[in-house]
Amino acid sequence: MTVVWLYSLVSVFAVSLISLVGLLAFRLKEENLKKILLYLVSFSAGGLFGDAFIHLIPEAAAESGFGVHVSLYILLGIIASFIAEKFLQWRHCHIPTSKEHPHSFAYMNLFGDAVHNFIDGLIIGGSYLASIPLGIGTTLAVVFHEVPQEIGDFGVLIYGGFTRSKALLFNFATALTAVFGTIVALSLGFLMQGSAAFLIPFAAGNFIYIAGSDLIPELHKQEPKPLKSALQLIAFVLGVLTLLSLTFLE
Repeated sequence: MTVVWLYSLVSVFAVSLISLVGLLAFRLKEENLKKILLYLVSFSAGGLFGDAFIHLIPEAAAESGFGVHVSLYILLGIIASFIAEKFLQWRHCHIPTSKEHPHSFAYMNLFGDAVHNFIDGLIIGGSYLASIPLGIGTTLAVVFHEVPQEIGDFGVLIYGGFTRSKALLFNFATALTAVFGTIVALSLGFLMQGSAAFLIPFAAGNFIYIAGSDLIPELHKQEPKPLKSALQLIAFVLGVLTLLSLTFLE
């Protein structure tokens, strides 16, 4: 059992370090970073939709069948995100986005990412409980899955008004929820199977809400120039296709 804990924690820490991919942005000049931010938001929106509809919802259906309960869990995820924004009154704020005043979609993205990373931790811990080889394979699948998402997440935080350092710190903090998920899975073992069946579609609902209610409206706020709109669409489709391509590696 000690070996399982060791493998699990080392694996989940390695996955969490992927959130530091934003360090690459420190090599870019401010004006160059601003030019690509909107396309990273587009990519992230496509990635969130792709993750929800290509990975999370099918995984939830495979676990317990696509019944009404799965739909209700997805809707609960959407409702939870809606309540979070309303309760914290982020959405009605009219102060311009700045480094001193990040806006709601950045925080909502962190919320959804934290839930998703917690589930990744559950999956990694549960896989190692089954067998070491299965745990290693699952960790590699999560790594391939996280790289494109973390790139998009970092772009969303910067676009939402975070400084590069703050975006890096918060992105890493949400990644560490995966460590908590792994500890919970290893501590409770088979008891977590029922919770995972709820959390997976719940996370999908969060992602659908964030992409549809927060990120896509940000893209519509920009001046509708044909070339920029086409590039946003390409980035969005690339986000979806990237998540689709990961199905061949799982």
